[in-house]
Amino acid sequence: MSSVPRVLLLGGHGKIALFLTPLLLARGWDVISAVRDPKHESDILKFNRDDGKGGKVTVSISDLEKVKSSEDAAKVITAANPDYVVWAAGAGGKGPVERTYAIDQEAAKHFIHAAMSKPSITKFLLISHIGSRRKPAPWWTAADWESVDRIKAALPDYYKAKLDADEYFSVITAQRKEKGDTNFQGINLRPTTLSDDPATKKVEFGRTGTGERAPISREDVAIVADKVLARSDIRGYQDLIQGNTPVDEAIEKTAKTQLCCFEGEDLEAMREKFKGQML
Repeated sequence: MSSVPRVLLLGGHGKIALFLTPLLLARGWDVISAVRDPKHESDILKFNRDDGKGGKVTVSISDLEKVKSSEDAAKVITAANPDYVVWAAGAGGKGPVERTYAIDQEAAKHFIHAAMSKPSITKFLLISHIGSRRKPAPWWTAADWESVDRIKAALPDYYKAKLDADEYFSVITAQRKEKGDTNFQGINLRPTTLSDDPATKKVEFGRTGTGERAPISREDVAIVADKVLARSDIRGYQDLIQGNTPVDEAIEKTAKTQLCCFEGEDLEAMREKFKGQML
């Protein structure tokens, strides 16, 4: 890894990414922010400080909808030369169905494959959704699963696209570990419904309910993502809802248990599903 970590932030003009960028820069890390529209470049570059302190952000003009293969994704990654990758992109779920699948499913999978094929990339944080599961988490209540059913009914294509990408992420992360890279961090950060409210800096992290009645602010998601990226002991599915626990305390609690929220999912079925798409 370079002396200063370099982070490729995919979906750099999204609301979570715009909160996350200055937090990463404040650590002294460099950020390569991938955005589709050149008009958004000024919104990203404004985070560079005139006094030279902190990291530096640069912009990669990359239309994720046009990424049709892992080779296309690899070109973006090679140009950025990151140590860490963050997927904060998404079609939003309410636009054209074709765009939802092109970005939330296919482009996500292409970047997962391309990034995890490079040993120099040691962390990949994928921002997903707490309801991206095939069955209820064992610790959920009936009300928790009912809230997921409502999301599936309202946004069926978004649900299918995110689920496919998440399952691929799980399989490829497991494969990388099985190949001997036990230090790699594959983190699937899974917030509940999002809001534009100011950060509370109080959350529940790890094994939670769905928190459907209390959306979490995008700023809080960014704060958690920043802190998790700075650690070496968080991996796998990690659910995130608004709560009463200070962010640092909530993350530390999960780190001590070394638990993730994948329990209840079927990794072997996922391996069979993606057996022709492995590293």
